[in-house]
This record gives sequence, C-alpha cells and structure tokens, in this order.
Amino acid sequence: MSKEKINENPLELAEKIIHNPKSSKDIGLLRCVQCGMCTSVCPAARHSEYNPRNMIERVLEGDETVLEDENLWNCFYCYTCHSICPVGNSACEVNQVLKQIAFDEGKTNKKLKPFYNYGEVFINQAMGGIPKNFVKDLAKDFGPEWVDFKKNLIPIREKLGLGKLNPPKKTVKEINLLLMNSGFDKRLKKSKRVMIK
Repeated sequence: MSKEKINENPLELAEKIIHNPKSSKDIGLLRCVQCGMCTSVCPAARHSEYNPRNMIERVLEGDETVLEDENLWNCFYCYTCHSICPVGNSACEVNQVLKQIAFDEGKTNKKLKPFYNYGEVFINQAMGGIPKNFVKDLAKDFGPEWVDFKKNLIPIREKLGLGKLNPPKKTVKEINLLLMNSGFDKRLKKSKRVMIK
C-alpha cells in the first residue's frame, strides 16, 4: 500500500508570499473567495492559458508546482485583477512574488525574456509597455485600428494636448538611480545569465 505525503502546512507557500518583503502590507491573499473576478478581467487570461484564480487556488493549497507553471509568466502586472477584487487580493502581486521565488530557485523558462526586455526599457526610459509577445495577439484581437493607434500614439497625444509620451531626462535619471540602488539592474543582469544557460 502506497502512502501519499500530505503537506503538514498547506498555507506555507501563501505565508512565504505574505511575509515576502516585496508583498504589500495588506496583500489580501488569505481573504480570496475564489469568485473568479480576477480571471474575468485579466488581459493575460484572455490571450493565454494564464488563470489568476487558479494560480491563487494553487498557492492556497500549497501546490508548489505553480512555481514551474510556464503560464505564470504570462501576467504582465497591469493590476486589473487588483482593481476588481471584492476582498482586496492582488493576484498580480502574488504572481510577482511567485516569479521572484521561481527565479531565485532557478525555475525560470523562456518566458522570462520579454520581462528582461521590459526591464531594460524601464531602466533606459523610466517607463514600460506591453511585452512584445502579447502585441501580435492584441493586434489580432483588436484589429488594424489598434495597430494604427499604437503606431500613431505620439501624434495622437500631441493632438489631444497630452504632452510627450516619454518622461523628462531628469525623471529618467532619478528612476534609473532608484532602480540601481534597489538592485534592479543586478537582478536584470542575473536574469540575462539565467536565460543564456
């Protein structure tokens, strides 16, 4: 007769996330009622197999295989899930911490590359954008009007009087300094080494 190993503390992974210094003081993870609102509004869920409700369920069950799930890397932190959650949980913040744990444990995969590119742009321009691996899907879903909008965003902003898209050089330098002092640049370099392996 085979014995199954029952996790003595299924909330160990959840507690690891809650006590992670990168988690908000009141992340709301343990208040999740599995309503699925996060998944219903998630752009990544719409364009991939990523499912924030399922991810949270797995965390609350102590399923550490979630760290190796390649769909985890489809979330790009738009915080739409956070804005809709009736109990104040932040699936994208949980996702961020899970990715950091996976990264630290060497459980990353090819889907890290778009985030590396995103990080480089953030260091150089002090702003982010939609990861390139989602652009093709978004173009298919939203059609040529969306593509034209993206291509003509700067003239459209000027016409509407919204000012320049990129932040001023002084702001870029300040954000760059913050990213360097927080170790973001070192983490980015480490991610590049991990991707090369």
